[in-house]
Amino acid sequence: MAILLDEKTPVLVQGFTGRIGSFHAQEMIDYGTNVVGGVTPGKGGGEHLGRPVFNTVKEAVRETGAQASVVFVPGPYAADSICEAADAGIEYCVAITDGIPAQDMMRVKRYLRLFPDEYRMCLTGPNCAGTISPGKAMMGIMPGHIYMPGKVGVVARSGTLGYEAASQMKERGIGISTAVGIGGDPINGCSFQRIMAFFENDPETEAVMMIGEIGGPQEAEAGAYVRDHMSKPVVAFIAGLTAPKGRRMGHAGAIVSGAGESAQEKAEILRGCGITVCERPSDLGEAMARQLNG
Repeated sequence: MAILLDEKTPVLVQGFTGRIGSFHAQEMIDYGTNVVGGVTPGKGGGEHLGRPVFNTVKEAVRETGAQASVVFVPGPYAADSICEAADAGIEYCVAITDGIPAQDMMRVKRYLRLFPDEYRMCLTGPNCAGTISPGKAMMGIMPGHIYMPGKVGVVARSGTLGYEAASQMKERGIGISTAVGIGGDPINGCSFQRIMAFFENDPETEAVMMIGEIGGPQEAEAGAYVRDHMSKPVVAFIAGLTAPKGRRMGHAGAIVSGAGESAQEKAEILRGCGITVCERPSDLGEAMARQLNG
């Protein structure tokens, strides 16, 4: 089983014919992802990487039946592309783009809330590595070969720490059901809590690894959800233990501005919710192995 994405999911690539979109679209196709076409305004009617190119997402959905899209559109135009995907009926959108202005993402969030819950597009990102269901499909920029199919769900703000977790678990023979990057920006699509709910409801996900960062309330909110609603063990790591308060660290969302936002405070909150918290990223694989074997 997997969440959000499997080998049958018909996927569109927005920004299909650009240099970055072309490179990663080919990687996705080679991995086995069911890429059914792409969108580049003004280039519709042609073909690229053996797939049709459309001018609009609505046209692409009508012609291909696409249910998911991945956005490789430059920052100044990416918010409009995400809204276009939602308007066209895309169910799941992964926004890889870094550098989308926060004000643009506020507009995206407001737009998505215009849709009833049952029709509202699920968005992960922006500024994320993407989503992969190992051995089935991937939407994003991650190195697919380090992910082994299995029964551990992974949700991370940091792409590279998500890769590290996957690599450590693979070394120990532990596979992944789906790994989801939710992005490092302060305003993103799906939260940790929503992805946790997906994993809790997936019958073949047996445990979850959550990789958070300093800044923002999402990890604490996810901890409360785990405490009150989850039956599956959770292993966590919070990046930024040595970060000075008030300084921006890497990701735009990684800045401590209030109580409960430092790595130490978040770690204490998560432990209080019954979550196993690793002190170092090098401990991730071993901690998950102990959970599964204990």
